[in-house]
Amino acid sequence: MPQIAPYRPSRRAFLAASGASAALLLAGCANSRISLVEAIRRLLLLASERAFALLTAPGGFWDRSVARLALPEMFNGRGAILQQVLVSALFKERLQRELNHIAEDGARRAAPVVADAVRAVGVDDALAIVKGGPRAASDYLRRTMAGGLVEVMAPALGDGLRLAQDPIVGQALAALTGVNVGQVAHSLSLEADEAIWGEIGRQEADIRANPEATNDPLLIAVFKLA
Repeated sequence: MPQIAPYRPSRRAFLAASGASAALLLAGCANSRISLVEAIRRLLLLASERAFALLTAPGGFWDRSVARLALPEMFNGRGAILQQVLVSALFKERLQRELNHIAEDGARRAAPVVADAVRAVGVDDALAIVKGGPRAASDYLRRTMAGGLVEVMAPALGDGLRLAQDPIVGQALAALTGVNVGQVAHSLSLEADEAIWGEIGRQEADIRANPEATNDPLLIAVFKLA
């Protein structure tokens, strides 16, 4: 009697079965809403902690090309005195570097605010965020905070501008026409806000790509399947 060869599923069939199993498990998680929301909170907390650790370190903005802040637009004005001050490319780079250094103070002020927002965040459709793009959770948190970091950081950046040790900052501020320190601080806060959310998003994407590296059983269980 001929022997029947053991069944060996094709790679396509294996992947389809794995995908179906993952979908069933994620659906089970969706039925336990708290688990998915908790996973999103842990993801955001870890991503933001990593981001702020990088950005608040010495040179945190300047040394990372993806986070480096440009000179605020007001320094590109046409005032005669301002143009005389900024005529040197070396001067401009030195000013930009100092403003990036000052931005670290803003990030330190923003870090606990983001952490509090993560702990309190409510999620309307947790499963959609889990299965969303690599920055879906960061984008969601940013929308819920509605630009709140800008106002949080502006006072710290204003103080940093006033107390800057490098005289180049005072010289550049003095050359601005019709612009006060508060306006410069607000403009710098807008750029710092963009850089912070960009870094949180990059950290989220890294965690999603390799959840095992977190050693967090919930993150591994949820995002490895997603």
